[in-house]
Parts: sequence; C-alpha cells; structure tokens
Amino acid sequence: MKVNSFQDSRLRIAAIGFLNPAPLMWDFEHPPLADSLARRYSIQYMMPSECAARLANGTSDIGLIPIAALTTVAGLRILPGCTIASKDRVRSLLLVRRANRPLTELRTVAADTASRTTVSYAHILFHKWNNPGIQFVPMAADLDTMLERADAAIIIGDPALFALEERSNRFVRTKEELVYHDLAHEWRTLTGLPFVSAVWAAAPGSAMDDSIAEDFIRSRDHGLANIDALVTEWAIRFPVPENTIRKYLTENIHYVLDDECIEGMKGFFRMAAETGVLPQYNFSVEAWIA
Repeated sequence: MKVNSFQDSRLRIAAIGFLNPAPLMWDFEHPPLADSLARRYSIQYMMPSECAARLANGTSDIGLIPIAALTTVAGLRILPGCTIASKDRVRSLLLVRRANRPLTELRTVAADTASRTTVSYAHILFHKWNNPGIQFVPMAADLDTMLERADAAIIIGDPALFALEERSNRFVRTKEELVYHDLAHEWRTLTGLPFVSAVWAAAPGSAMDDSIAEDFIRSRDHGLANIDALVTEWAIRFPVPENTIRKYLTENIHYVLDDECIEGMKGFFRMAAETGVLPQYNFSVEAWIA
C-alpha cells in the first residue's frame, strides 16, 4: 500500500479549544496562511491536561502544555516566544467557595480535571493560606455538581468565565452566597509573580528549527492584531458579552514569554518543589527553551 507522504510528514499539534489560546491559533485557522500551514502541521484540539500526555506518548509533536508537565515528562523543549499567562487578574482560573467557609476551614476542593497546573498552583496557595492538608477531588467542570461534593471548586477556562458572568443569576437561583477567588490575582498578591499557565513545547526527540518557532510567534502576532475579528467569532460560539471577550483577550491574558514570565515559572517550580507539589528539578528554566 502506498503511504501518503504529505500526511506523514506533517507535525502533529496538540492544541486547546478554549478562548484563551485563540490569538495563538490565528494563522492556523484563518487566511492567508492557514492553507500553507496545513501542509506543514496537523492540528487536533483537546483539553489542556491531554496535551502533555500526547507529547509524552509520542502521538503529538508539539503541544500547548500546562507548565507543570515540564517536571514530569522528560525531554520536553519549550518553543520560545509564546505563552498563556496573566500578570494579575485572569478571570478564567477560579476557586469558588461558600462564603461561610473561610479558606483555612476548607477540607475538600473539587478540582477541574482540565488542568493539572492550576491545581498545582492551588496546592501552593493553600500552603500559604495555612491549609496544606486540604483534599483535592478531581471532577468535571460543573460548578453546581462540584459544590454538592466538596467545600469549594476550582474551575478553569471557558467554564470559569461563564461561571463568573452567571454569578448573579446563580445567587438568584440558589440563594447561596459564594466567594469567587481569581487564582492569578491571589498568586500575584502572595508572590509578586505572574501566573504562567502554558507554553508551546516539543515532544522529546522532536527535531525543531527556528522556522517552527517563527510560525507560532507570527501566528500570535497576527492574532493580537485581529482581536476585533476574534471577538466577533467567539461571541457567536460563547454565551458571554463581546466586551467580556475583548477585555479577556487584551487585558487578562498575556501571550509573550518575556523575562518576567520566565521568572514566574522559576518561582512556581521552586515553590512547587519546596511544598512537595511537583518533583524537584535540577536545571534552569532556560534549559527547557529550544
């Protein structure tokens, strides 16, 4: 049987279908470059927690991975330039608790299975909130169901944005007073560091060259130059106001892997190792960058 060399030669990309990476994906999804990039890359969309697994098992070549995976999957390499981060409030990484249960008295947290990195940050925060023994219960992102099972809930991405928009409606419906903690803001307040969620990374042993990183950086830059178009597209797909989407993409999410974000990653890995949340790493963050 003849093998289709065009299909076999493409790099397999593990991408995320949430709103926050939308600017990063611009060139891969829009003309004039989408067709030419489709001859070089094959895109599959999945939850953040799946991307690192795809790189680890060799079924994807590049993925937008939660940064915690860098300490658990040997041989990953960061593509320079792009990130999903926040330098203060992000609005899509939430810890939601009942108002009558202070942080120090929480015993269980239902944790969104979509992202292990956010849960790792939350573990560190609970150490700083003098509640290191809290139990995390993995669950799908449904706030009502999560709060039926646990004292609090961690939700991320689009479900978190929607929950924040619906908080008034939920109170009218349930009469239950909740507190919504923005985890990126809490992290910045306690550590002074940005909250770095994800980076593009290459699978162990993958051959990377400068042109690949350039494709991803160019796509990000074109996405940030086309925010109005992205707002229009996502307002049809996602039931939140256009102004919410615009503010989220332009103010809440930071897309450039700059020096401050690299320092934020270093701080996260140091504190994660100190608290036993992640394995100790013995080399610099810069060593991960291709």
